[in-house]
Amino acid sequence: MKAIVISAHGGPEVLTVTELPDPVAGPGEILVRVKAFGLNHAEAYMRSGAWGQVAAVPGIECAGLVETDPSGELAAGTRVVAILGGMGRTRNGSYAELVSVPAANVVAVNSRLPWADLAAVPEVYATAYSALFGNLALKTGETLLVRGATSALGQAAVNLGVRHGASVLATTRNPAHAALLKELGATDVLIDDGRLAVEADRRGVAVDALLDIVGNTVLRDSLAVVGPRGRVCQAGFLGGFAPVADFDPIADLPSGVQLSFFGSAFVLGTAAFPLSDVPLDAIYAQVEAGALKARPTRIFAFDEIVEAHRVMEAGRALGKMVVTLD
Repeated sequence: MKAIVISAHGGPEVLTVTELPDPVAGPGEILVRVKAFGLNHAEAYMRSGAWGQVAAVPGIECAGLVETDPSGELAAGTRVVAILGGMGRTRNGSYAELVSVPAANVVAVNSRLPWADLAAVPEVYATAYSALFGNLALKTGETLLVRGATSALGQAAVNLGVRHGASVLATTRNPAHAALLKELGATDVLIDDGRLAVEADRRGVAVDALLDIVGNTVLRDSLAVVGPRGRVCQAGFLGGFAPVADFDPIADLPSGVQLSFFGSAFVLGTAAFPLSDVPLDAIYAQVEAGALKARPTRIFAFDEIVEAHRVMEAGRALGKMVVTLD
C-alpha cells in the first residue's frame, strides 16, 4: 500500500510517500480502506518530535470503507469513520491507503456525504461534543466562550454551542477573522490579546462555560473570565506545551470555579468515553442539511501532504483541511 511516513523528526518536508506492506486486522481490530483523512495539529506535533517517539505513519482519523472485520460485525464495504485508538501515536495511522484500527474506535455512518466532507468531522466534532456536553455540561441559554475559535476544533464548538441554544462568544487574535466567526453564529467576537478577563469585565459579560483551546499560556486568564460557579475545560494547546509556571490553586483557581481537561487522543473510544456517546449520524445529518458549517476549507491530494502541513502550521487553514485518496 501507499503510505506517508515520518522519515525523521522535523518540518513538513520530512513527510515522505512510500510503499509499505498492507496491514492485517487482528482480533478486536478493523481494517479500513482510507478514502480521506482530516489534518490535525496533533499530527504536526508528532511529526516534529514534540510528542517523542511515535508511529512511522501519522494520522489520527479517517473516513473510508471496511476492508475486513474479523469479528464479522461490520460487512466489507460498510462506510465508516475511524478516530484515534492510538493511530499515529502508538500504531500506524491513517495517512495510508489502509489502516488497522481498534474496533471501539470505528463507527459505521449512514451519511452519503462525499468522502472529503465525512473526513472533516470526526475528530473535531467528537472532541467538541465531549468537551461541551460532558466536561462543561453546557445548557441551553447559557453563555459559552470559545477561546481559539478560528481553529477547526474551535469552529466545531461554536457550531455545536449555537445549535444547542447557547449564547456563544468567540475569540480570535486576528480582527480580520471576526466575520468568519459571526457567520458561524457567534453572538460577539473578542480579540484575544491574552487578557480576556479584563475585556469581559469591561463589557460586563457573564460567562458560564469556557472552552479553552489555546491552553496553558492563558489558563490563569481563562479561569478569571468565568463567573461564580463557572466551568472551564481545556482541550487544546495552540499556545504551546510549556506547563503553567508556579500554578497555585489557592491563588489561581477562583472559589467555585470548576476546571477540567479533555484529552481526546487518550480517551475517545475507551470504555469511559465510548464513541457511541457522540451522535455522529445526527451531526452528519445537520452538516448535510447545512445547519452545521463543517465542510472542509481546503482539500489536498495524497502527494500534496507536505504543502498541506505547511498551510496548517502557517495558520492559513481557517477551518478543517482534508486529504483525499481518490
